[in-house]
Amino acid sequence: GRLEAVTQQMGYHPQYLDSFLKTQHYLMHMDGPLPFDCRHYIAIMAAARHQCRYLVNLHVLQFLRAGGDPQWLRGLEFIPPKLRNLNEINKILAHRPWLITKEHIEKLLKISEWSWSLAELVHAVVLLAHCHALASFVFGCGCEQDEGGRGSLSLGTQCFCEATAGNSCSQELLRINRKRSLDSCMELDSLRERMQRIHVETEGREEMRLLQQDREEGEGQGAEVGMWGGTEHLSDLSAGLSLLADPDGEVTGATNLACYMQDPDFGYQDFARRDEDQTQVFRVQDYSWEDHGFSLVNRLYSDIGHLLDEKFRMVDGLQSSAMAKRQGCEPSVFKRGIWNYIHCMFGIRYDDYDYAEVNQLLERMLKVYIKTVTCYPEKTNSEMFDRFWKQFKHSEKVHVNLLILEARMQAELLYALQAITQYMI
Repeated sequence: GRLEAVTQQMGYHPQYLDSFLKTQHYLMHMDGPLPFDCRHYIAIMAAARHQCRYLVNLHVLQFLRAGGDPQWLRGLEFIPPKLRNLNEINKILAHRPWLITKEHIEKLLKISEWSWSLAELVHAVVLLAHCHALASFVFGCGCEQDEGGRGSLSLGTQCFCEATAGNSCSQELLRINRKRSLDSCMELDSLRERMQRIHVETEGREEMRLLQQDREEGEGQGAEVGMWGGTEHLSDLSAGLSLLADPDGEVTGATNLACYMQDPDFGYQDFARRDEDQTQVFRVQDYSWEDHGFSLVNRLYSDIGHLLDEKFRMVDGLQSSAMAKRQGCEPSVFKRGIWNYIHCMFGIRYDDYDYAEVNQLLERMLKVYIKTVTCYPEKTNSEMFDRFWKQFKHSEKVHVNLLILEARMQAELLYALQAITQYMI
């Protein structure tokens, strides 16, 4: 029963971990506009943009556990159009969020059989931003490399927000999760048994299908598909579970992440700050989280604004005196330099900040590390984590990665929520 990698790393800062786990649990497991299986599939789509097997594997298991259709795990071609339509905004948010416009929002919300509601879309946007930023943390702290991309599979079907033990979570949540941790091993064994049984039962299925095709058509074998495309064929479970088992029966997770994304060559490009005609700088004075984003997201997805705001404030309040002292500045100055540098890479500018400070505060190797983890985390390797700031403690390096996580998430949310606001005006 060891703690999984993300929890281990965030555990260096217990107060932040508590805030993170509450947000993660609310997004994935509490009441909200989106069905539970769709939440995990959206997380799969988001993590796949950065080739993060760690998160994909985790949410594949959670998707099946939530009763998701295993056929969806074959790729985007097998999911309902409503969910597939989210692919474009997922791609843009992950790599170039400044390209999101109200037209993208309008396209998803237009009246049709597969249209989204505003509440559903806000939930989806928060999930996408959360998982994109978490992928940065996973790569930045070496969780992907250390775990071989297996995610929390060593803990069965538990999500890491369910697997944490310690003082950082409420006692009630711990009581529930301890029971789940005991149940998860039996549940995983049950999945394996069902997979093996279904495999045996379906060995002669193709031959039987040809012989009985007319009768099957007459009986209307296909299950009715709802707005989210869910079916009720238990036999289809083998399709999804076959992705999760190697010849030895060990659960390994999805292997082909390309099936979960389109346009894989679309990636981060440096924000064109000088080309005002093509790309407008996002000025926080005109649209900020505190004055605009918080109220909008909280109104359309109850309470999530408070949880996100607590998380943003928590990372800002983490102690970093030793880290700042080594750089010869005040903690608040150092953290703001990192935060504003990350936002600057996404075209977000603060009129009251002197950006010359960034070069004075952040040495070149640190800037390279921050940019890699923020913009293309899949290119991060464990050596980069070990090599940057050799004189700094491990907890201080984790602190930097938490700043990256939260700054990136807020940047994506600002662009998406501004586009939603423009659509609503």
